[in-house]
Amino acid sequence: MAGRIHLKRNDIVIPIRGKSASSEKTGKVLQVIPSKQRAVVEGINLVKRHTKKSQDNPQGGIIEKEASISISNLMLYCPQCKKGVRISRVREAGRTIRKCKKCGHPFDE
Repeated sequence: MAGRIHLKRNDIVIPIRGKSASSEKTGKVLQVIPSKQRAVVEGINLVKRHTKKSQDNPQGGIIEKEASISISNLMLYCPQCKKGVRISRVREAGRTIRKCKKCGHPFDE
């Protein structure tokens, strides 16, 4: 697989491709799947799942859930710039911190 993953769990991201991209929606990363270069994001890439009746789901029916989306289609959302940004990695106090390339806002604090 190519490249290093720039996202972590609980990051706020914005999609740049797909049907959620045009709506300027943001969401929290629920799960990162490094082997497939994909992530599951809250409220983004919703799919309808038809479920049978079971003990866990006695009603059955159609439920909406988040499907994974390619990491290349997501950008980290900077609260100061109010948009998706690229990041740089900077060594500070013996650890690596991700920062916004535009304004320098740190993400790992």
